[in-house]
Amino acid sequence: MKDLFSPGSLITVSGAVLTVIGAIAYLTGAANLSVPTLFYGFPIFLAGLALKTSELPPAERVIPANEFKDLRERGAPELGNLVKDVTRWRYGHKAHLDSSLKVLNLWDEDNPPQLLEIEELERNGKYGVRLRFELGGVSLERWEEKKERLGRFFAKDLQAELLSPNKQKVDLVLIPKQIQ
Repeated sequence: MKDLFSPGSLITVSGAVLTVIGAIAYLTGAANLSVPTLFYGFPIFLAGLALKTSELPPAERVIPANEFKDLRERGAPELGNLVKDVTRWRYGHKAHLDSSLKVLNLWDEDNPPQLLEIEELERNGKYGVRLRFELGGVSLERWEEKKERLGRFFAKDLQAELLSPNKQKVDLVLIPKQIQ
């Protein structure tokens, strides 16, 4: 359902509708309507198709956006920005967080890790997130090597936990460090 309402889909459909209206107007001799709709409709249709070819859908939210709103506002602002970033449509990217994964050396050009879902969570009254990645061409061992850096990379005073539900996926849990 979310694929139907992507910006690329909406632009493609609106361009197609304008093009069809313009073609019908041209065939019926309505020159005042056919010229603008054809001249605007067809390029809009092509632009929509171009967007559709480079479209990256948002990561699936496990929990509705409004459930952790208060906790998100009190938590690290970087985590809130991370959630906003991966839950929107992206264009021209191979994967969500591609630049971050490249810097962390968790990137494979041919088969990059793909963010599948994001879950906001609460641990000991603090706000955190869980990101589920499909590993792609990056081994779980490489993720384990970067575990210490993963927590510091996304925000100050975060710690990272890595859980592997199966051999093809890894869960990156980012939570605030416990004060001892």
